[in-house]
Amino acid sequence: MGRRGGAGRRDRGLSRRIDLLGEDELAEGEMRMVWVDGDPVLVVHVNGSFHAMQGTCSHEYFELDRGFLTAGTLTCALHLSRFDLEDGEALDPPAELPLAVYDVAVVDGRVTIDVPDGPLEVNEDA
Repeated sequence: MGRRGGAGRRDRGLSRRIDLLGEDELAEGEMRMVWVDGDPVLVVHVNGSFHAMQGTCSHEYFELDRGFLTAGTLTCALHLSRFDLEDGEALDPPAELPLAVYDVAVVDGRVTIDVPDGPLEVNEDA
């Protein structure tokens, strides 16, 4: 198993804010894939909050916008691994690695993420 881009949320000093979409573009209970530097980022709007995480399952490359949301979790449609929306933790096998989650802020009606400079963190089995 491996991680691309580091382990957990890291603080390397320099960061960048990335605009993902308008908050009015994603209704409550919906999710949408956006692309940042060629990597998929999944944006989820539940319980009045926005969450952003890596857009592919940490177990096997599969786009998570094909999955489904249930009670604060995201389920990958390929092997039914569930992930916690708050911290990305894998709740059901076969996934063991958590999803990389990104700090979200809504700024002037835009959903943004703040990430360290460099490639986006993405957790994946090697």
